[in-house]
Amino acid sequence: MGKCRENPRKPKRQNKLLKIAKVEALPKGRGATVQLNDGTEIALFNVDGKFYAIENFCPHKGAPLADSHLHGKIIECEWHGWLFDVSSGKCLTKKECSLETYEVKIEDGWIKILV
Repeated sequence: MGKCRENPRKPKRQNKLLKIAKVEALPKGRGATVQLNDGTEIALFNVDGKFYAIENFCPHKGAPLADSHLHGKIIECEWHGWLFDVSSGKCLTKKECSLETYEVKIEDGWIKILV
């Protein structure tokens, strides 16, 4: 099944709240790549109007998760089918390969992510 790879594009924790986009910019059932100024990335998802943010990196082979298939709160990596819960970052395929999550806040119609 493969080992867990380290994410070279994983944002460093800075305790900063970043304004990302207006709520209406990300439709329900979709994901989007959020590229930060330092080149790191977060995958942002809209699950029935609730927003979740995780690492944008499948630890199996490094695929970007934001563009993969979202089934409720489960994202299925489009490269090899690994499954992750976007609300917890938990890997359902290989438990030791879970992803880091980032807190998402909605303020005045804006999506904000705490990194």
